[in-house]
Amino acid sequence: MISILVLCTGNSCRSQMAEAILRGMDFSDVSIYSAGIEKHGLNPWAMKVIEEIDLDINVLSSKTLDEFKSEIEFDYVLTVCKNAHESCPVFQGSAEIIHHSFEDPPFLARGIKDEEKILAIYREVRNTISEYLHHDFIKRLPLK
Repeated sequence: MISILVLCTGNSCRSQMAEAILRGMDFSDVSIYSAGIEKHGLNPWAMKVIEEIDLDINVLSSKTLDEFKSEIEFDYVLTVCKNAHESCPVFQGSAEIIHHSFEDPPFLARGIKDEEKILAIYREVRNTISEYLHHDFIKRLPLK
């Protein structure tokens, strides 16, 4: 069984999107988790764009790495923002740390009032994350 952790600053948006997309790939021998350096709660815009592509948000929750770090030996840790990469703790075992920073939708949408414009920003980031996971990240995994 392969264990993957997606790590971000607040585990509210990008890491949640990545976790949902990876879970949607329906691997039979992969466990997928996400966490934050801090816990910011689930971003409602991120949840909305995840649901738009028929992925289950009911399994998602905002959590910190401390909530399960000592319980699981991760094989891969994917940091999806600069802060998480720079703050990435040392992991037990031989976790491969992979960094790929994605734009921060809340920052990009800051000050925008139009719901469609906000959703367009979140969709673009979601799609960028999905492309990376489906075309680049998956190549690193020793899948059967």
